[in-house]
Amino acid sequence: MKLIIAIVRDTDNDNVSHALMASEFRVTGIASTGGFLRRGQTTLLIGLEDSQVPQALEIIRTHCTPATEPDQKSAVIFVLKVDQYIHY
Repeated sequence: MKLIIAIVRDTDNDNVSHALMASEFRVTGIASTGGFLRRGQTTLLIGLEDSQVPQALEIIRTHCTPATEPDQKSAVIFVLKVDQYIHY
C-alpha cells in the first residue's frame, strides 16, 4: 500500500481532486501554505494500492496547469510506503 502526498496549487485542486475521485480514488484535501510552491496550495492525501500509483500520478500530471515560469512547479509529489493501514 502507498500514500501519495500531492501539493498542488489551489487553482488546480478542484480539477485534480474531481479527476481522481472520478477514477474511484479516495482523496482528502488540506488547505496549506509553505515553501514548495510559495502560493495558495492544497495538500492532497491519496491512499492506494501499489499497482494504482502510475495511474494516480498520470491523473495528477494531466490535470495540473503547466508551470509558466522557470522556477514554478505544477505540483510536488511524495509517494510513501504504508506499513500499516487501520480503518475504524
